[in-house]
Amino acid sequence: MSSWIGGRPTSGDVVYMRIFNRPTIVLNSAKAMDELLNKRGYKYSDRPRTLLLTELIGFTNNVTIMPYGEQWRRQRRWFQAAFQSASALESYIPVQRRESVRLLAGLVNASQSLEDKTGDRACKALFVGLKCYVGAVMVDIAYGHGVLSHDTQFMDLAERAVVGIVEAGSAGASLVDFFPVLRHIPMWVPGMHFMRKVAEVRELTRQMIDAPYERVHAAMARGTARSCFLTTLLDECAADGTISDYDREDIKGAVSVVYSGGTDTTATALTSFMLAIVLHPDARAKSQNELDAVVGSERLPELDDRTALPYLEALLKEVYRWNPPVPLVLPHQVTEDDTYDSYTIPAGSMIIPNVWAISRDPDYYEDPDVFKPERFLTDNPDPDPRDFVFGFGRRLCPGQDLGDSTVWLAASRILAAFDVTKARDAATGVDVDFTPGFISGIISHVIPFPCELRPRSDKVVALIRESEAVYSI
Repeated sequence: MSSWIGGRPTSGDVVYMRIFNRPTIVLNSAKAMDELLNKRGYKYSDRPRTLLLTELIGFTNNVTIMPYGEQWRRQRRWFQAAFQSASALESYIPVQRRESVRLLAGLVNASQSLEDKTGDRACKALFVGLKCYVGAVMVDIAYGHGVLSHDTQFMDLAERAVVGIVEAGSAGASLVDFFPVLRHIPMWVPGMHFMRKVAEVRELTRQMIDAPYERVHAAMARGTARSCFLTTLLDECAADGTISDYDREDIKGAVSVVYSGGTDTTATALTSFMLAIVLHPDARAKSQNELDAVVGSERLPELDDRTALPYLEALLKEVYRWNPPVPLVLPHQVTEDDTYDSYTIPAGSMIIPNVWAISRDPDYYEDPDVFKPERFLTDNPDPDPRDFVFGFGRRLCPGQDLGDSTVWLAASRILAAFDVTKARDAATGVDVDFTPGFISGIISHVIPFPCELRPRSDKVVALIRESEAVYSI
């Protein structure tokens, strides 16, 4: 550990600072994260108070941000049963297959549209298609509601709410978490205009939580509801056909997390993958050659093919390392005084795991600034980034396996069906170069980039159309 001021670290694998009145510790090494967050999870599984999100915006009963306690343990059991058991994950495969085919069909339509001279049309088709694909999977699993092209009401509402939550978390609004007294200052006071936006987002969030619940609850009363995460929880908690107000709100919050917490991160992993194969056509070609040899051209890749495709697996690992969807994992909070390397960590400290630092640590990854899937294919491979990009300890993302398989299925099928490349200048035929960019924030969103999208053959287009017809019946 490097230099300390007043007995506290200022740089190195553990960094101490004060954010206004809150002691904060940033963890920059895999060793520190493993030791504190994994091995000492009983002390490091709490969350800092988020007054803005919970009390002001109303994003309550949310397992990702709620304090460590009995309610959290209850919801954690719900998520473990629904998203970590082999039987549950197996039951979601038909939904993933269906939505991945719809994704491919939409990309075929985009590739056959009017000439795209700038590469913007293909990029928009990719970004919108990937977001809809992931969102449709999550909505179906959470609410049993299949999303059709003409019926995206819930997805549109949820998207507006999630975007609003992010936008509401401005510098001024975030100060409320550190100085709660600000919530009582009228919004007409200079500097408090953000409270108007917070009120708007609160209404959107309430609709996002309530509307799909009421829809499914009414369908259950009619006997027409499809089995899903929500119906399972209602059946479990209902006594004599009734449910308590506490259970109802707890269930609403838990189910809303499936979409709000899973869609953006998973879609970001996929857009990062697309950017990577555009920038590194050699990696794309190697994966396509592997897919052709293992899967062939008579069918689309299936999740059962995964173990037979080691290069594709390595490519996805490198994407997770190259652009972790959440560079700074949601903060933890230590519940009692602790020590690390003889230094005291005071109770109540906010703990921020910096997974970006791990992904670029030369002691952890050889040539960390080089995009190199082969690092995971040696006799002594580099560490799997999935060991840290999904969180740590008892706060590990419970939907990790579902999100990872959703990414894999879309990535493998797009590679099998399409060449996604740099856009070409219409006049010269030369590739259009661009500098990749990412939007800083809680999630490292990929900035749209010019590209071309071309089906690899007429045969694969016919295969996609045939598959699409099966799901249209």
